[in-house]
Amino acid sequence: MHGDGILASDPDPIQDFCIPNPKFGAIRTAHLSILPCKNSSEATTDDFVFSGLKSTGNFTETGLATIPVNPAIFPGINTLGMSFVRADLKVGGINPPHFHPRATEIAYVVQGSVYSGFVDSNNRIFARVIEQGEVMVFPKGLLHFQMNVGEKPATIFASLNSQNPGLQKIPTATFGSGINEELLEKAFGLSHKQIGTMKRRFDPKTVT
Repeated sequence: MHGDGILASDPDPIQDFCIPNPKFGAIRTAHLSILPCKNSSEATTDDFVFSGLKSTGNFTETGLATIPVNPAIFPGINTLGMSFVRADLKVGGINPPHFHPRATEIAYVVQGSVYSGFVDSNNRIFARVIEQGEVMVFPKGLLHFQMNVGEKPATIFASLNSQNPGLQKIPTATFGSGINEELLEKAFGLSHKQIGTMKRRFDPKTVT
């Protein structure tokens, strides 16, 4: 018996670049909105330069600040099959377990010492502390995480091979998405009260 495999990824560009033209309406797909391209003669050098990563973003309660960059804010990378992010971690700060369903990620440590790792589909963990100047790759769709274990703030630049990589944070997806509470109690061996506590923490719609 023979089967045909189905592969999905960002399509290859059919021109050198495609700077979105905001004068025309967007074409909406299942995952993103696509803007028609400017005439290439109208492109300028500034279309290919982004200056928004010079400072940190806003920190969350986990000690993480991120500035994600995609074609919506950096037109020059439109149709090039990539996006990137600056992440800053306070001392002891974490980037909670999460995954990108549509992209592999390369993370470069600009400064600091970061415990980084991922878990494969056999539940094998690959993790170690990476230092300034080192890089770690997180394969597409696999759960990964980071924690600043140094004595100073850490900064990471990461690149992803999709302009729309997707992001699923495990705690939020589990306890903040509305999954049946009885199922969660049985899956995690937690009491109804404990599940309620987790839902209040990770579900922004829950009124405390």
